[in-house]
Amino acid sequence: MKNFDSDLSSVVRINIGGKKFWTTTDTLTQREPDSMLAAMFSGRHTLCQDSDKGYVFVDRDGKHFRHILNWLRDGVVPTLEESEYTELLREAEYYQLLGLMDGIHAVLNKRKEDDEFHTELTRTDIIKCIQSDRVRFRGVNLSGLDLSKLDLSFVDFSYACLKNVFFSRANLQCAKFRDVDAEGSIFHNATLRECEFTGANLRGALLAGACLQSANLQDACLVDSSFCGADLRSAHLQNADLTNANLEGAILEGANLKGAKLSNANLKGANLQRAYLRHVNLQNTHLEGARLDGANLLGAIR
Repeated sequence: MKNFDSDLSSVVRINIGGKKFWTTTDTLTQREPDSMLAAMFSGRHTLCQDSDKGYVFVDRDGKHFRHILNWLRDGVVPTLEESEYTELLREAEYYQLLGLMDGIHAVLNKRKEDDEFHTELTRTDIIKCIQSDRVRFRGVNLSGLDLSKLDLSFVDFSYACLKNVFFSRANLQCAKFRDVDAEGSIFHNATLRECEFTGANLRGALLAGACLQSANLQDACLVDSSFCGADLRSAHLQNADLTNANLEGAILEGANLKGAKLSNANLKGANLQRAYLRHVNLQNTHLEGARLDGANLLGAIR
C-alpha cells in the first residue's frame, strides 16, 4: 500500500519572484539531474524557507516557471510566440536545463525552416554567396534563418531584417550590422570581435558566451538582451540602451559605457575593470560582486 505521508514529505513549495508553485522533489531532480534545480533540491544543500508557509524563494520572474515544471514533468516543449521562447530560453539558461534549451532550439529551427519560404534567401543561398570575395546582404530580409556555425566574417548585413535569426557559434568577426533589426536573434557563443552594431535593434537577443571584443554597439537597443559570460573587452557601448539586460559574469574590462542606460541591468559578478562609467546612472543597476578596479566612475550616480 502506498505511503501517503511519504508522498507529502516529497512535496516542495516554491516562490518564484512572487508566484507560488507546488511540485515534488522527483519532478525537480529526475529529468534534468545536472540542473541547478536538481542540485538545489537534492538534499545536499540547506534551503532558505519562509517561516510561515515553508516556501523556498527564488529571485526570478515566475512568468514561465509553469512551463519549466511541465517540461520537467512531461518532457514537452510548450507552444509559444517567438518572443516568449526567447524569455523561456533565458530562464532555462539560468536554471541550467540543457534538455529544455535543446528542445527550444529544435522548435525554433523547425519554425525557421518553415519560414524560409517567406524570406528572400535560404541558408543554402547564403552558403553559396559567402564563397565569393565580398559579400553584402544590405537591407535584405533574412528573418528566421538558421545561419549557425557558418563563417560570415566581414559580411555586410547593414539595414537588413534579421529577426529571430540563429547565429549560434557562427564566425562573424568584423561583420557589419549597422541599423539592423535583429530582435530576438540568437548569437550564443558566436564570434563577434570588432563587429559594428551601431544603431542596431537587438532587443531580447541572446548573446550569452559571445566574443564581442572591441565591438561597436553605440546607440544600439539592447533592452532585455542576455550577455551572460560574454567577452565585451574594450567594447564601445556609448549611449546603448541596456535596460533589463543580463550581463552577469560578462567581461567589460576597458569598455566604454558613456551615456549608456543601465536601469535594472544585471551586472552581478561582471568584470568592469578600467571601464568608462563617467556620469552613468547606476542607482538601479545590480552590481553585486562586480569588479570595478580602475573604472572611471567620476560623476556616476550610485
